[in-house]
Amino acid sequence: MVLALLVAVGAVLLLVVAGLFGFGARRRLIQRSGGTFDCSARFAPPRTGQSPGKGWLYGVARYNGDNVEWFRVFSYAPRPRRTLQRDQIQVRERRVPQGEEELALLPGAVVLSCHHNGTDVELAMSEDALTGFLAWLEAAPPGQRVNVA
Repeated sequence: MVLALLVAVGAVLLLVVAGLFGFGARRRLIQRSGGTFDCSARFAPPRTGQSPGKGWLYGVARYNGDNVEWFRVFSYAPRPRRTLQRDQIQVRERRVPQGEEELALLPGAVVLSCHHNGTDVELAMSEDALTGFLAWLEAAPPGQRVNVA
């Protein structure tokens, strides 16, 4: 009985360690090509009457040519959850987190309200990442329409 319990505890511990290793390895693979930044996202902004702190997902974004690929942090998926094309992003406004959003986002985050391919998207990132993101948007090749507020 004691041996079975020790084997079960050992197996659970091994699974936990393997899971943590998987998260770390995935993060390293995403960051390997460079151009990554911490970026929380909300792909369905709250409706009227809904709490403003709901719906935020913690993630990592990566520049890849004319796209920004967004990956959830707490996922094992090797592919991005969303891909935002530079010529489809329209920045509407930037603001500081309000109310419950401050608890849902990283400290010092700035919220960028955007419109991408017919849907509203909110991205939250640090001031430094925001500066880089806006510079990347403005550095679009000639002939591309870019709307940066």
